[in-house]
Amino acid sequence: MKQDITITAKLRSTRGKNEARRLRVQGLTPGVLYGAGQESVAVAVNPREVSKILHSGSGANTIFDLSVEGSSTPVMIVDHQNDPVRDNLLHVDLKRIDMNKPIEVKIPIMITGEPKGVKLQGGLLEVIKREIEIEVLPAEIPDQFSIDVTELMIGQNVRASAVPIGPNMKLVSSPEQVIAHVIALRAEEEEKPAAEGAVAATPGAAEPEVIKKGKKEEEAPAEDKKKK
Repeated sequence: MKQDITITAKLRSTRGKNEARRLRVQGLTPGVLYGAGQESVAVAVNPREVSKILHSGSGANTIFDLSVEGSSTPVMIVDHQNDPVRDNLLHVDLKRIDMNKPIEVKIPIMITGEPKGVKLQGGLLEVIKREIEIEVLPAEIPDQFSIDVTELMIGQNVRASAVPIGPNMKLVSSPEQVIAHVIALRAEEEEKPAAEGAVAATPGAAEPEVIKKGKKEEEAPAEDKKKK
C-alpha cells in the first residue's frame, strides 16, 4: 500500500567495498535503484529511515516515495542485507513502481481461532505456509490476510484457495498449497507402548524353551546309562 513517506537519496558516482565503507562511516547505506524500464542507478540512503519501513506493519510491501536530486518516484524495498552480528543495514535494493500496473507481492497470513480438532480431539495444529503470493495494483496491497481455522478437525486442512483475497486480486500461489492442517498425536502414543510390550514379551517366551531344551540334554545321558 502507498504510504505518505518520502526518503531522500543521494546519487553515488562510484561503487565497490571502499565506497561502501566510506558511506557507512558517514551514516549512510549504499543501495541500487532500478525498474520501470529505466536504467539502474547507485544511491545512498539513511539506514534508519529504511529500517523503520521494514519494521512497519506493511514491511517490505510498503510503497513510498524516493527523492533523488529533486525527482521523486514511488518505490518498494525488494531486497536488503543486514550485518549478521550488529544487525545494521548494509545494502538495499529499491524498485521503481508504476502505480497503474499490477505487481506480484507476498502477503502474510494471520491464523485465527482454535481448531476443534485440537480442542475436542487432542490433535495438533501445524502451520505449513505463513504467506501467499498475489497479483494486485500497488495502491491495493493489503497488510495481511486472516483465515479462521476453528472448524478444522483431525485430518482436515485449509488451502490457499480458501484465503479471502479481494475481487481485484489474483492468486499467484498454487490454490492447492496447504496453509495449515490438524494432525493426530494419539496414534503415535499408542503404537509406542504396543511396540515396547512386544519387545518385552520376546525374552520371556524364549526362556522356557531354553530350560526345556536343557532338561532334555541332561536326561539323555541318564537313559544311556540304563541301557548300558
